[in-house]
Amino acid sequence: MKIINIDQNTPEWLDVRRGKITGSKLKQIVVKRGNKRKLGFYELLADRLAIEEEPENPMERGSRLEDDAIAKFTEHTGLKVDRVGFCVSDDNPNIAVSPDGMVKVGKKYKYGVEIKCLSASRHLQAYFEKEIPIEYEEQAMQYFIVNPDQEKLYFVFYDPRVTAKPIHWLEIEREDVEDKIEFYKEYQEKVLKEVDELLVELAF
Repeated sequence: MKIINIDQNTPEWLDVRRGKITGSKLKQIVVKRGNKRKLGFYELLADRLAIEEEPENPMERGSRLEDDAIAKFTEHTGLKVDRVGFCVSDDNPNIAVSPDGMVKVGKKYKYGVEIKCLSASRHLQAYFEKEIPIEYEEQAMQYFIVNPDQEKLYFVFYDPRVTAKPIHWLEIEREDVEDKIEFYKEYQEKVLKEVDELLVELAF
């Protein structure tokens, strides 16, 4: 065992820990069921790539980087992305989505573009696992629910700190998620109906 005489919780101590599995990090890496990697694995990878996480609110960071991400996406794909503020369903005016971008094919918006500027570890996780984070599933499905013409969603991950792969995306095809689209659509309609019924009750 090699002992490094250094004061804990100092910048030097933090630096010497970077990229190493410590006692406190081990729990974030060990997988006891299945073989899917935990986020701690990708945090270790980000540490090894010497990527510094920015102490910035995630929503503010996303807003700040969104234009750059769309420009890079257009550069890589050649697709012209329109910035659209808000879209409301023709089936129900209380079902809506705020898309990051939409792409016309002919005269109709057939593609949606959702941008995520996450932590470096989550950016890397999405790249290697080829899955959108589970907490964004409903948001992704809403694009298809609101726009019945939409055939595909480009779910784009952007992090300029990951210089080896600053941008990557997953393509979600409508035909592959029809069951989820229907489930979330019906669920919303049911909730909105319940809300309307309670509003009527309160009016009397």
